[in-house]
Amino acid sequence: MSDATLHAAHQDPDDFAVQIADQIESFIVAVTEVAKGDEPDSAVPFLLLEFSQLMLAGGRLGAHEDILPEERYEPDLGPEPDVDELRERFAVILEPIDVYSEVFDPYEPRKAPVAARISDDIAGVVTDLRHGMAHYRAGRTTEALWWWQFSYFSSWGSTASATLRALQSLVAHVRLDQPLPALDGLDTDQDLGEDALAEEAGKVMAAEIAAPLGLPTAR
Repeated sequence: MSDATLHAAHQDPDDFAVQIADQIESFIVAVTEVAKGDEPDSAVPFLLLEFSQLMLAGGRLGAHEDILPEERYEPDLGPEPDVDELRERFAVILEPIDVYSEVFDPYEPRKAPVAARISDDIAGVVTDLRHGMAHYRAGRTTEALWWWQFSYFSSWGSTASATLRALQSLVAHVRLDQPLPALDGLDTDQDLGEDALAEEAGKVMAAEIAAPLGLPTAR
């Protein structure tokens, strides 16, 4: 076990909870602000930064020893906040590059990539994080940490890391002035083999994507 893991496992629970909650709340607030569309040219760089910071919180939760809830059954939190508006706003902001291809499990051999949407990913991650935040704000700190850790492994961790890879790849394509495959016509409910990807993907110059997003291209 590494020093970092030992530190995470033996950190004061109250301090750890506050730090994780702060990181998660900061992500939710920042992403909600980006979704307003006031600065669409900065949307992708901001999302790249926010997802990078969120994955740090996820890594800390993953390195921490198993957190067990104090109660056997999760208390009822009432209806979940609606994220449809958030999803729809990002679908508009990210329209040229919303769809990307992803392999769900890198350890599953020869698994065909599937199409996913950054806007759907953001909505799903925010939903998971808000669920834990509701526990935290109700004073159920252990329940909140348990939920964030459990859902990091089972849901939002893989989704957020896939989104981060997509955002990083987008920025890299633009900054390096490399052609960017156009995947916005792909069906997000259909598995995509190599042939299907090759058939659907068109050649779009990075500059054409960079312009509406305000991302500089290599000179």
